[in-house]
Amino acid sequence: MSKTLFEKIAAREIPAEIVYEDDKVLAFRDINPQAPTHILIVPKMPIPRIAEAEAGDNELLGHLLLKAAEVAENEDLKSDGYRLVINNGRNGGESVPHLHVHILGGRALKWPPG
Repeated sequence: MSKTLFEKIAAREIPAEIVYEDDKVLAFRDINPQAPTHILIVPKMPIPRIAEAEAGDNELLGHLLLKAAEVAENEDLKSDGYRLVINNGRNGGESVPHLHVHILGGRALKWPPG
């Protein structure tokens, strides 16, 4: 099976502006930002989408969300607020079949998003 775009970024086969990394997750700036701050945080272990996560992924999923909050704080988004987004499937806006969380902030965000 071929690597996803995000696996290639984690393997440094494709360049990205990495803002955080540990043994489980990688966070990098989106190349097509939808807000002044738009970062993607991905688990290094590929899970295609949240609907395919399993009970054994609990620890990784918790780590992913906690690190997303930490990255947002490091980007000075905590005081004004930010949005975390997980897209699932084509109609949900998923464009890469590798679970990822969008961290969006730096401006007032509307609801519904569009």
